[in-house]
Amino acid sequence: MSKMYTTANLSDKELKEEGNRLFNLHKYEDAAHCYTKAIIKNPTQALYFTNRALCNLKLKRWESSCLDCRRALDIDPCLVKGHFFLGLALLEMELVDEAVKHLQRAVDLAKEQKLNYGDDMTSILRQARKRCFQLREEQRIAQDIELQSYLNQLIVEDAERRLAALKEQETAKDADGKSEAETSSIEFTRNKEEIEEKRDMCMAHLNDLFAKVDERRRKREVPDYLCGKISFEILQEPVITPSGITYERKDIEEHLQRVGHFDPVTRVRLTQDQLIPNLAMKEVVDTFLQENEWALYY
Repeated sequence: MSKMYTTANLSDKELKEEGNRLFNLHKYEDAAHCYTKAIIKNPTQALYFTNRALCNLKLKRWESSCLDCRRALDIDPCLVKGHFFLGLALLEMELVDEAVKHLQRAVDLAKEQKLNYGDDMTSILRQARKRCFQLREEQRIAQDIELQSYLNQLIVEDAERRLAALKEQETAKDADGKSEAETSSIEFTRNKEEIEEKRDMCMAHLNDLFAKVDERRRKREVPDYLCGKISFEILQEPVITPSGITYERKDIEEHLQRVGHFDPVTRVRLTQDQLIPNLAMKEVVDTFLQENEWALYY
């Protein structure tokens, strides 16, 4: 009761500050209560909603976090944290397509607004894209398994129909007395074996084809050396520094402008005029993409 009394007369800004203090103490539930009180006093501040959304993320209340983020974005559609936290919550809920959309929007807005969030956003965006690709792969694998089973069943059913027709013909011959028993039995056995052999051969070819597809799918992985050290995306315009580190041009130039004039990996002083196009790496990347078109969507 005393705690409720002490916060009752606080302004929305003071409640927000108290929420921040509690959040830093990892008291996420108490912090969320303070942000809620701040929202009640002033529901037009998008920041209060994103602060509570972050508490809900820490408390693993994904849907509540999504709701807070959407309310914040209704107030300010260009709020970086609103898109970023929403992307995180959606990712936890396995709504990866929408998560990627909001995470990408957060990264773009941060660049437009010249906000420095380090490499956290781009790293999580990369993870979200990878998860999106993995889920699509799982769906494709399930579809392939279903298709393989269906085609195998068709082969079996076709063979069974042909065997049934063969038996009917043999029965009809016996009834008419048009064939000698020994000759008829040999011919029947030969035809039966041909049908079964063709069935087994078709199934073997089919399963071998699907096995090769599965083997190619298992090799679907972009080597780390083809990805930028900052965005973790496939290099498009690789440049190399005097330290021998290769970066995506736009990423390293943005780092130099926003963070500082040093190499992010080696921490050695670096200026934009020291960046040299890495033509050899560009050729390697282009060759890889030509041979692995799926990587364009990775």
